[in-house]
Amino acid sequence: APAVHWRCPLLPTVAGSAGLACGAAGMLLAGRIITVVTWNVGTAMPPNDVTSLLHLNTGETNDVDMIAIGLQEVNSKINKRLKDALFTDQWSELFMDVLSPFHFILVSTVRMQGVILLVFAKYYHLPFLQDIQTDCTRTGLGGYWGNKGGVSVRLSIFGHMVCFLNCHLPAHLEKAEQRKEDFATILHMQQFEGPVANGILDHDLVFWFGDLNFRIESLDICFVKYAIDSNVLSQLWEKDQLNIAKSTWPVLRGFQEGPLNFPPTFKFDVGTNKYDSSAKKRKPAWTDRILWKIKPPSKGWGTGGHRPSQGVLSVSQLCYCSHMEYTVSDHKPVAAIFAVQFASKVDKPQVEIYVADEWSRPEQAVVRYKMAVGFHRSSWDWIGLYRVGFRHPKDYVSYVWARSVSGLQVMFSEEALPKGNGEYILGYYSNTSSSIAGVTEPFQISLPRSEEGSSSTDSSGSSSEEDDSTLVLLAPKSRSPSPGKMKRHRSRSPSLAKFQGLILRPSSRDRGTSRSPSPQSRKELGQAPESLEGSSFYQTVEEQGGLRRVSADSPLARADPRNLGLLPALRLEMIDQALGRRWESADQGYYPCRKMSPTSLPGCGTSPKEGRNPQELDRHSCAMGH
Repeated sequence: APAVHWRCPLLPTVAGSAGLACGAAGMLLAGRIITVVTWNVGTAMPPNDVTSLLHLNTGETNDVDMIAIGLQEVNSKINKRLKDALFTDQWSELFMDVLSPFHFILVSTVRMQGVILLVFAKYYHLPFLQDIQTDCTRTGLGGYWGNKGGVSVRLSIFGHMVCFLNCHLPAHLEKAEQRKEDFATILHMQQFEGPVANGILDHDLVFWFGDLNFRIESLDICFVKYAIDSNVLSQLWEKDQLNIAKSTWPVLRGFQEGPLNFPPTFKFDVGTNKYDSSAKKRKPAWTDRILWKIKPPSKGWGTGGHRPSQGVLSVSQLCYCSHMEYTVSDHKPVAAIFAVQFASKVDKPQVEIYVADEWSRPEQAVVRYKMAVGFHRSSWDWIGLYRVGFRHPKDYVSYVWARSVSGLQVMFSEEALPKGNGEYILGYYSNTSSSIAGVTEPFQISLPRSEEGSSSTDSSGSSSEEDDSTLVLLAPKSRSPSPGKMKRHRSRSPSLAKFQGLILRPSSRDRGTSRSPSPQSRKELGQAPESLEGSSFYQTVEEQGGLRRVSADSPLARADPRNLGLLPALRLEMIDQALGRRWESADQGYYPCRKMSPTSLPGCGTSPKEGRNPQELDRHSCAMGH
């Protein structure tokens, strides 16, 4: 039998920094490179090429470990929003397509109408990214509309709590005080679960970016354009509202920003590099910004009796620039590259996966794994087989449930293995943390194609990959197959819309008081299906109201994760008023469910036609949501 061993990928380090030591004692982490991008896209369609924006054509990408992308004003008209709710939006598709060949995986994403935040990381960092949560706060129309506000992704990176916050604040020169109030509201409203870092400013490191809409005071437009044309931008800095606010607003104390050595990024005539030539002739301004804040090291014990993160973080900004080559919007995108030094010690991955160097025969497809002490496994954990270049944790070729029936070992069936030659990796998906807890290095699979089914296998394989990446929603709440408790994402909408044929179910937090700045009472939308109990498998079969409890041996218990919990929550913004009163009859409760197919979601208002293959079922499965 071939040698079986644990594959520990060597993580890249910043040039000139200390090396990396892999061993039982843990991992000494050196600097990590994090790129942050912000862009108000002005409801435009994505451009054909974003490689220069992401610095993919400069050779720097080999050193970049994570990329956070904040977008504002993504087209969120009702018809477009409904399409994006059922499929991945075009901007997210573009960035996943561009970044996946460079081994970046979508870690988490959150959307609030036109405000989107995407966080990517190299695949070998995934086991060290834990406690991933998202949040959003609406501040438009007094807290009832999500055209303005903030969305965030927080996570533990190598043992340090880091938060990415993408904001779109009120526009116009005279609204500086409103921008201050909205930012304070966002900081106050966004709260996360867990013993540490409940608020945004509780995190060890915060990246704050977006269309912050700060303008240039006092100076007239002629002088501003003269300073830009003469490249004497420093004469504009002291009149920049954000620079003024950093020294006068307590809420901004500690936030840092690099020098504004690039021209103001707003407002341009679309399709050109000319500043606004319309009748309004808006004054150029640095509306699009990227800032960061490091939490001062605390002494002693933190809140809840937990020790604070050990070691001191240091951040160096390597680049802060705009990209004039993009003309699809009236804003220019802005990018910043940071070197973050994590001076701490992190244990090995929570799950170590042992696999042979090559699978050339079906009987070699054996996977052994070892869990760290204290790892909270679930009966809904699974191990996915991914083709090198996969885009997100649901983009797997096949999977097996990680059930410890005869020790910590599983085996892929011959039918589940891809035929032909290729490079693959294995990832252990933890339902408890909703993240990948262990990965392998790439290994080879070289299995002969059957003469009869080679063509059909090829076509179905490519179709499956396309379906996985384009038809599966990528909400941050996506979980393992359990359709039960979902707590990672909380919408701040005061009310939720309901549509015929789509059943929207509130999360446990959404049934409580709204966390919008202007809360109002809401109607209960009905009770979600009962959570799975015990080992997450029912022992009896029972039909009530179209819902079915199934035994552990039923097809549902062996269903594809994509057809169950990995279909994310469907979150639609407040459009009840926009559609008028014709939906009032639907507001009295949920539509009755039809009889489930083995691969349909509990609670779906429609069921796939019988006789479809799994790929077709994916297209017809309707999403659970809140």
